[in-house]
Amino acid sequence: MQALFDQGAFAPCPTPFNLAAHVLAAADSHADKIALAVLSATSAEEWSYAQLKQAVLGTGTGLLQRGYEPGDILLMRLGNTVDFPIAYLGAIAVGLIPVPTSSMLTEAEVAKMIAQLSPRAVLRDPDVACSAGIETVTTADLAAMRNLPQAAYEMGDPNRLAYIIYTSGTSGTPRAVMHAHRAIWARQMMHQGWYGLQPTDRLLHAGAFNWTFTLGTGLMDPWSVGATALIPAEGVAMDHLPHLLKQHDATLFAAAPGVYRKMLQSRDQLDLPALRHGLAAGEKLSEAIRAAWTSATGGKAIYEAYGMSECSTFISSSPDHPATDGALGQPQIGRRIALRNEDGAVSIGEEGEICVHETDPGLMLGYFGAEDATKARFRDGWFLTGDHGVMRADGQIEYAGRGDDMMNAGGYRVSPLEVEAALTGLPGVTALGVTDVEVKADTKLIVAFYSSPEPIDKASLSEFASERLARYKQPRDWVHLPVLPTNPNGKLSRKALKSLYPVKA
Repeated sequence: MQALFDQGAFAPCPTPFNLAAHVLAAADSHADKIALAVLSATSAEEWSYAQLKQAVLGTGTGLLQRGYEPGDILLMRLGNTVDFPIAYLGAIAVGLIPVPTSSMLTEAEVAKMIAQLSPRAVLRDPDVACSAGIETVTTADLAAMRNLPQAAYEMGDPNRLAYIIYTSGTSGTPRAVMHAHRAIWARQMMHQGWYGLQPTDRLLHAGAFNWTFTLGTGLMDPWSVGATALIPAEGVAMDHLPHLLKQHDATLFAAAPGVYRKMLQSRDQLDLPALRHGLAAGEKLSEAIRAAWTSATGGKAIYEAYGMSECSTFISSSPDHPATDGALGQPQIGRRIALRNEDGAVSIGEEGEICVHETDPGLMLGYFGAEDATKARFRDGWFLTGDHGVMRADGQIEYAGRGDDMMNAGGYRVSPLEVEAALTGLPGVTALGVTDVEVKADTKLIVAFYSSPEPIDKASLSEFASERLARYKQPRDWVHLPVLPTNPNGKLSRKALKSLYPVKA
């Protein structure tokens, strides 16, 4: 029996369509309901649905008044504030193409994006790194737009470009992933296939506003059903999350696995009476964290999801379909997923590459300016994820790891080639290789292994990296080796590097 999941296609996206209009469709009927609460230790900044819609469509008007036209690209260099989702949806509402980016990126990294995209302007917080010499819309400008008359939604083909996000490419060059307006329509398959999402829910997401995991799971999905989104304010300590969950009656909690681990480090019990369950994505959830959370919360589950920038999440466990024996879960109803090799679909119980059918409404349009790279990710009508798994007879999928050397840094996929390229020219270094290393249970760090005549001061190496790489891409440790290991073909063996990391007491 083939390792193929296909229980019929999801309902087609209506046309004409606009992503932001879909997200805010419930705003008028829930005008006075709290759409968003930004939580600090002692207070909450609350936004009703009416206020949110006004701010989004007022921003759309303001951007058009500045002369921007549908199809123009706007690079987003904003911090961890409510400015981020308002500007993002405001741009999409009027047909502009926002490019959300992490505020941790360095000026050098942003300069490469600007060179590739040629954006019409940058939406920028002055405190966030960005190259000079490009038209800028500041956070003060954006705030002044919120009370302008509401723009009309720019409706159109659901397959047209809506936004672009960056992902670390396996070639070492970050890829600009283009998504259509229909991407938000496809996310409805997650509502029951992962969240168990209801209009009455209060979903607390532990991530920053400017992380795409937060933007989708923490904000747009709750808003699209009329639920309430809860986001910790910038600077709130992770140790304070259990208090916020209880104080604000969160019914759902979403975070990367590392957040769960840190929350459990200092406590054996968590009193969360309103919480139904947790949600995890970004990296593989360990069974140790899952068991510790269930014990600490008195039996509440964590439901895990697997996905990627090119297709968001499409395999998950859920209240209706809990995972068993460490599986990721099963493909969401409406998806067509197969495990394949070069000859086609493998058999149930056999390892293969996890593939998504090219007709999936959540699948990317392609990589911006990289037609060959886009074609390379498809074979025989299937998108190749690069991840391997095994499908069981019940349809659940076990994760079997990457088919390449991609690393995971706290939920962000990072190519070692990208890091190595950025570190080219390190003074005194004759050879360098980067990989992620599990330094203790459930904790992986990016580590750089290098050769040089003599060991180099780690602080100077880290300073060099900090000028060229976002914090989450930077090596957290440096290991000096007389020579780097290679395979029989003379190429660097990153797998061998992992075993050379010194065990620390």
